[in-house]
Amino acid sequence: MSPADPDGLGGELLALRAAAKKGRDPTCADETLSYLLALCKRLSPVRILEIGAAEGVTALCLLQKTEAVYTGIELDAARAERARRNFARFGFEKRAKLLEGDAGEILPLLETPFDLIFLDGPKVQYLRYLPDCKRLLRSGGALLSDDVLLFGWVRGEPPQKRRALVRHIREYLSALESDGELSTEILEIGEGLAVSFKL
Repeated sequence: MSPADPDGLGGELLALRAAAKKGRDPTCADETLSYLLALCKRLSPVRILEIGAAEGVTALCLLQKTEAVYTGIELDAARAERARRNFARFGFEKRAKLLEGDAGEILPLLETPFDLIFLDGPKVQYLRYLPDCKRLLRSGGALLSDDVLLFGWVRGEPPQKRRALVRHIREYLSALESDGELSTEILEIGEGLAVSFKL
């Protein structure tokens, strides 16, 4: 591994991440991904769920660095199709399943327990998704919720037009931190990552 590729992803996947970062919906921050991969190394997850799969770039990193079976949920049809093409391009189509649609409608239909859930969808829906995330997470598993500090707004003073969004995130974090079934830590990496282990 080199300083330019600390997670050992390889040039092709690094190039895909670089392209995604330039897009309207960039992939997760480098330090968030590094934490996620380090946690996977520790937990050796068998089943991973990602809510907000986008074009599957984070999923590719998880698939490359684990032996897990991956399930992703993505609302946008064009992104979902690009994710499927990316899975095939990297040879992961047999271990990756992409569910297209509203996570709020799909999550209640899922029954398989997951070892790790990465929540990176619409922030205003995080609280709505939480009961199903808890239900689907096995004991000892980890729920990682991305972008929960948002440019420092969540712990500071948000712009007027972002106050409703920040209120939703604050309510979500309060629900996580007060939940007796979860042990939660808020990490100041990326735009904030909530790491919750199911007790």
